[in-house]
Parts: sequence; C-alpha cells; structure tokens
Amino acid sequence: MGQVADRVPSIRERLEAAEVSLEAITAADLDAVRVLTKDELPALQQARPPFGGLVAEGSPIARVFASPGPIYEVQLEGEDPWQWSAALAACGVGVDDVVLNCFGYHLSPAGMMFDLACRAVGATVIPAGVGSVEVQARVVADVGVTAYIGLPSYLSALLEAYEQLGLPAERWLVDKALVTAEPLPDALRAHLSTRVPTVLMAYGTAEAGLIGHEVEPGRGLAVPEHVFVQVCEPGTGVPVLDDSPGEVVVTMADEGTPLLRFGTGDVSRWQVVDGQPRLAGVLGRVGAAIKVRGMFVHPHQAADVLRDLGDVGLRSGRYVVVRVGDKDVLRLQMVPEAGADVTALSAAAGERTRASLRVRAEIEVVDTLVEGDALVDARGSM
Repeated sequence: MGQVADRVPSIRERLEAAEVSLEAITAADLDAVRVLTKDELPALQQARPPFGGLVAEGSPIARVFASPGPIYEVQLEGEDPWQWSAALAACGVGVDDVVLNCFGYHLSPAGMMFDLACRAVGATVIPAGVGSVEVQARVVADVGVTAYIGLPSYLSALLEAYEQLGLPAERWLVDKALVTAEPLPDALRAHLSTRVPTVLMAYGTAEAGLIGHEVEPGRGLAVPEHVFVQVCEPGTGVPVLDDSPGEVVVTMADEGTPLLRFGTGDVSRWQVVDGQPRLAGVLGRVGAAIKVRGMFVHPHQAADVLRDLGDVGLRSGRYVVVRVGDKDVLRLQMVPEAGADVTALSAAAGERTRASLRVRAEIEVVDTLVEGDALVDARGSM
C-alpha cells in the first residue's frame, strides 16, 4: 500500500490523515484508517471526477462502466483484472467448457468480469446476459452448454424454461454452476443440484472483484491471497475477532485500482473450516444501497424517480424489496392523484424505474401509504 500510495491520491491522503507511515504498513496500522464506504463513492467521484482519485495515475484503462449511484468503475488492461478465475477453477470450469454467462454486459461490469475470467481459464463464453430465458434454454440444448454463471434464481428460471419447452433431457449438459450476487438458500441449492451436480457460491464487488468463493458446497467462502479482508463493527471500523457479524472491509494493493479499508456494505462473519478462516457468505447489508437481483438500488435514485413521476399523476409512492419464493422482487407501491390516468402512470413508472434503477418493478396501486422512506428492504435477514 505504501508503494501504490504515491500514484493514488485518495489513498495517500487517507494514510496521512491517519498518521500512518508509508514506509512499512502493518495490518494493525490499517485499523487507524477510516473505512471508506461504498455509499460515499458517488459524492467522492463528483468531487474529484471521474473516479474519485481511486485509480492510479497512468493506469491503462480498457473500459469504463456506469453502475447505479452513479458509480463509475474501470476495467484495467489485463487477462483477468477482477481475478474471478480462482472461483471458476474451484468450480471445475476449464478449457473443455462452454459457459452461459447470464450477467449483463450493458453499462455495469458483471458480465465482462466473468467473461474475462472464463477466457483466462480457457473456457468458451456465450454472452447471454439477463432476459430471453427461452432463447437461452434453446442455446443450452443446441450449443452444448456445460457451465452456468449468474444469479441462482435465474438458473432456476432457466431450468424451468428448459422443461416447459420440452427440450431433450439428454441435451442438458450443464454440470457446474458458479452463482453470486444474491442469496443461495439450502432449499434452492438442493433444487438446482438435481440438474446441476456442482453448484458453488462466490462473492465479490465491482470495486474489489473476487472477495471469497466456495471450495466445497456450504462450507464457507475461502478468501483469495490477493485480498486482505476484515470483518468490522459497522460505523466504528473496529475489526471483529470472533464469529460476530460485521461489515466486510477490503484492502488490496492492486497497482492500478488499489483499495484501502473499503467498506462493501455487506455483512458477514468469520467461521473456521478445517483450521482456516472463511466468510460465512453475505448475511445482509449495512449500507444505504439495497441489492436487488444483483443490481444496487440507491435510495436517492429511488426518490428521484418518485419525484419525477409527479408530472404524470403520482401523489405518493415507495419502492419495497420483497422475497417471493427464491426471487427478489422490487415492488413499486403507488397512490395516484385523483383523476390521474392510472394506466399511463403505471406504464411511465415501469419505464422510468427500468431506465433509472436498472431493475424491473412490479406496480401496485394502493389507496394510501404511510409517509416514510422511498426505498424499503422488507426481506428480513439474508
């Protein structure tokens, strides 16, 4: 971290503010550095455009992504810049595999993250993205797909579509899946495993890339060597040294996009498996943003959409995230103005939600709403 600080202004400033010497930084020294939260990134990038002083000067940038927030994230040149290939290797993905990559390639980085990781292990990639599940089911049968990457709930939908289309069972060759970005309950894993023998969970962020991945099903997430992970008390940043839950805080000395005490907003805890510490998955969130089907929804953006819908007859509204079966659902509850065209309002609400929040919403017209937050997570513990 001391070596990269000279090229990354924000890291240098934060180390100096904590009075940490750049010569020989220890893990104990890190505890003096204030945690930088994901929720702070939009304002930080606005104050120091375009990347908030978080990218090393002169780094070779291949792509720039615009995630909700907005948060601008970079992909540096290189074979596997987010280092997801370790998770793919643990899942058994390699040169003989054809991978259906069901993460989006549009503006947000998840699709490209896994695309590059697949190429790094020699696998062939089908850039499927999200949607058109019946088309994707036919691709599985016609092309000989052997591996899946995406949301666990979407893999369930793909299996259902394959069966409903009456496609030949013998042409379902998918025998491994790496899933991430939403919970994988035991019941869903068991259901998926009836058709996909190997289903492993992984965890990461757009900023850090891979943070942890399963080696065996249900036995915690192994942390790769290039990442220094702390589980910290939310708000104080004090590391938790037992198995109590806390926020996942990441430090990594990548030459181009290093992170210093970056608070992901995700909650986890440590568990010991075969004498090694592992993360117990994502147990919830402490940040303001809420993850829905792999996409972060920020409260201020939800409030902006609701305010703008006033010009088409919205009196009040709120977004509520609920869990229906194995799927996260974003529900927009709306109270129309008297005499408003509810059909036009509903259409506008759906279009603007999709455009601004990047997630489709179920529209629910109600008579009244209690005044409160624009965005509510009603899923309970993850």
